[in-house]
Amino acid sequence: MIKITIEDIEVEIIKKDIKNLHLYVLPPEGKVRVSAPKRLREEEIRTFISNKISWIKKQQLKLTNKPRQPRNEYVAGETIYLWGVEYYLVVYYIKGISKIEINGSELKLYVKKESSVRQREKVILQWYRKELKNAISPLLYKWQSIIGVETNSWNVKNMRTRWGTCNVKARRIWLSLQLAKKKPICLEYVIAHELVHLLEKNHNSTFYAYLDKFLPNWRTIKSELNA
Repeated sequence: MIKITIEDIEVEIIKKDIKNLHLYVLPPEGKVRVSAPKRLREEEIRTFISNKISWIKKQQLKLTNKPRQPRNEYVAGETIYLWGVEYYLVVYYIKGISKIEINGSELKLYVKKESSVRQREKVILQWYRKELKNAISPLLYKWQSIIGVETNSWNVKNMRTRWGTCNVKARRIWLSLQLAKKKPICLEYVIAHELVHLLEKNHNSTFYAYLDKFLPNWRTIKSELNA
């Protein structure tokens, strides 16, 4: 990875075995990253970025003005989401093994009184992981059948800048742990999106034509996912 600066904007450049340039403005701070084909010279990449400066600044301004969700400390009264449903956190102190229960609109977190924020977060994330993995298996089977492809493996990772990734060569997909907070249809969209990469590696007209074929309302779902 190399870093360059254009008009006071620092850009990370990562060379990959890809065909096209890809430009990202990443939340929450608006970090700029470019994935570039190995064959391209730095001068060509600089020209590409320079032509996109106004768009980059516009995206960074959007992120600056976007209200940020405060970081959870996992204390009573906070809001926790599961599958797009809002729950109010209630904390109970116990001496045994930590656990989570849902009762109506309440999410009950049972932890030791001396537990730290990090330890409480770990309990929540482990719970998310279990919920997500249980949901993925049947949906993956469904969409592999619809699209006509199969993965060699899949797993869950706590990614905060991507909803999913696909290693086409290894036929392996990763799904973000954060999807457990979103509506189930959002998980379906991400699974379908990553599986379509097994038919077309790049985000091009062929790729989006496949998405239109298999999931015609994907744009609406994507908009809701990124809201």
